[in-house]
Amino acid sequence: MLYPLKFKPVLKEKIWGGTKLQQIFGKETDSDKLGESWELSGYENDESVVTNGFLAGNNLTELIEIYMGDLVGDKVYDKFGLSFPLLFKLIDANENLSIQVHPGDEMAAERHNSFGKTEMWYVVDAEPGAGLIIGFTKDCDRDEYLDALESDSIEELLQNVPVKKGDVFFIPAGLVHAIGKGVVVAEIQQSSDITYRIYDYKRTDDQGNERELHTEQALDAINFSAATNPKTPYQAELNEITHLVSCDYFTTNMIKFDQPLTRNYGNLDSFIAYMCLEGGFVIECNGEKTVVNKGDTILVPAAINEVGLIPDAQTTLLEVYV
Repeated sequence: MLYPLKFKPVLKEKIWGGTKLQQIFGKETDSDKLGESWELSGYENDESVVTNGFLAGNNLTELIEIYMGDLVGDKVYDKFGLSFPLLFKLIDANENLSIQVHPGDEMAAERHNSFGKTEMWYVVDAEPGAGLIIGFTKDCDRDEYLDALESDSIEELLQNVPVKKGDVFFIPAGLVHAIGKGVVVAEIQQSSDITYRIYDYKRTDDQGNERELHTEQALDAINFSAATNPKTPYQAELNEITHLVSCDYFTTNMIKFDQPLTRNYGNLDSFIAYMCLEGGFVIECNGEKTVVNKGDTILVPAAINEVGLIPDAQTTLLEVYV
């Protein structure tokens, strides 16, 4: 019988990474450049591997092959087959990330045989004065954009948004964006690793080489319209389900709770993923208990219709499904 699945994170060093994923979430590595923890991934060569129960040692793609719709939901399996449609990450920006844009589905399929990349961020932690770059401050055209790139003034065209813990941002494909220094986010995205880097602050690697830019590829992907109201508004109530984001690719809710809750998913026909960002809790289902700690991401198979969530203390988690 299927049960809530825990996974070993895939840890990624990055030129801009730091140590906050170890400090905040206890991720186990000696690196001082840990940029990303891929929490739940079916991405080729980076598939998540189960760590609990009788399925321990199997990766996510193998499980989909065996359990199909019972694991991911019939509608999800019919559409995506063995490809797990979402990728869950924790990201620590110890330095500014490159300014970048992602292609949509059609362009990504044509150029890279990949899904596009629409994503969302939940700000887990932010140093005072930290911010994100989200889109253009005004409607822009290709010539104006290219002139700004050429003259090293691209940041003047872009919107810098101050952030604090708990802020939420929806980043559709085509929206120029960057995570600023001092920000830690939980990211939920389509399962894609296609990024067009448009500006990287002239940073160099250990050999003195600047990272590759994708100026020409990005031009066709960019939405040049002004980005209005980039922050997603919400009002969280304790022991209630708070809706954050719905799009064609995923729905994300926040659950902030200090009392036991029951969640019924019988009508969804989708897997559920929980990202535990504060506190900790126990999942009860089918008479079994699964302990979830801060920093864990759990996959609840679609065949499980009802779970009980029992918090240790006040707990915050993101609940995600297709």
